[in-house]
Amino acid sequence: MGFILLILFIGVPVIEITVFIQVGDVIGLWPTLIIVILTAIIGTALLRQQGLSTLMRAQASVNEGRLPAEEIFDGVCLLLAGAFLLTPGFVTDSVGFLLFFPPFRKLIRAKATEFILKNGNIHIVHPQGPRPQDPASPHDPTIIDADFEEVSPNPDSPWTEKKD
Repeated sequence: MGFILLILFIGVPVIEITVFIQVGDVIGLWPTLIIVILTAIIGTALLRQQGLSTLMRAQASVNEGRLPAEEIFDGVCLLLAGAFLLTPGFVTDSVGFLLFFPPFRKLIRAKATEFILKNGNIHIVHPQGPRPQDPASPHDPTIIDADFEEVSPNPDSPWTEKKD
């Protein structure tokens, strides 16, 4: 993993510098710089709009009692997209703009889920079926699930037994 990060930290700037030089040769220095600044501004606006939308969807999921897993994944993708768009460069800007498109995020989410389910040690409990600790479970009907709170008796209460 460390080797991959080393290659990324060296390779990405080299690729970005190469693309900067080639684009600068074709369209000139100032248009190149203006494009880089515009991508940062557009990326910030997209991040604000889609970030708020994702936050609202996450709140709705929580209010419905669901885990907002898709919204959390989208939020992480949007965070990465914003970082890529604020980093000067055409390659990182391209990846950043791709992360703003929901179909692309859906594809990445599906691939990541497939990878995690295949390689991870994950146990999924489906909420449709009864769980072993569920009181309605046919496995052990003697289990009763309850909450309690210890309350000290109030001596002035009419319900408290008077001891003489």
